[in-house]
Amino acid sequence: MTFVAAAVCPHPPLLVPEVGRGEQVQARAAAVDAVRRLCATQPDRIVVVGDAPAETRYGPESAGSLAGFGVDLRVPLGPSAAGSAAAVGPALPLSLTVGAWLLASAGWSGDRSALGVPAGHSPRAAAGLGERLLAQVGRGERLALLVMGDGSARRTLKAPGGLDERAAAFDAAAAAALAGPDPAALLDLDPALATELLAAGRAPWQVLAGALLAATRDDTPAEVWSSELTYDDAPYGVGYLVAVWNRGGAQRGWESG
Repeated sequence: MTFVAAAVCPHPPLLVPEVGRGEQVQARAAAVDAVRRLCATQPDRIVVVGDAPAETRYGPESAGSLAGFGVDLRVPLGPSAAGSAAAVGPALPLSLTVGAWLLASAGWSGDRSALGVPAGHSPRAAAGLGERLLAQVGRGERLALLVMGDGSARRTLKAPGGLDERAAAFDAAAAAALAGPDPAALLDLDPALATELLAAGRAPWQVLAGALLAATRDDTPAEVWSSELTYDDAPYGVGYLVAVWNRGGAQRGWESG
């Protein structure tokens, strides 16, 4: 198997233009660019990972809806769900719905699936999911991950959860880990604190950490992978982070165990 790339994006519904009419959502361009760069590594499959009420796997026949945000917009995960009035699979939660929209916006036409990760998963359990994702990749198959997750929703007084003085430091730690790449630092993010800060990205980020550690068992991740944090801000009092990770030599034709 070859884990070749990852993109990390936030999932506010405002990222979708039909929801964010008139809003200057700067994170949108950064997120779409990150996913285009993910697609440019030419993976055989992209798995979207995001916050969900329960651990659930979604096939391309699944779809999500943004009706709860005032827009009657159905977002299919894959082409197989695009032409049907109702999705066959379970409905996508918000994080994966926005992820599906990003894949479509980036022009991805290849194989895809999604994994929902509950906020109650411990760092160890989340990392285990990432490791199992890699174990399920076929020999010679190239896997990429699109990891959806917001930082704290308590960065300012007007934030959804109000101001918490710990929020900025939490988001800064997550940003530094994503810029590393530093999977150990991602796994150090405290789940209890993340819950108090309404940081929906904690468990999905730790799935990514587990995948990277599994892919670099005999190497130092920062020596094998390059990373770039392309967006770090807190509009609306919510921490939004965008990052792109690429394995060295990840161009098509490069192989690794």
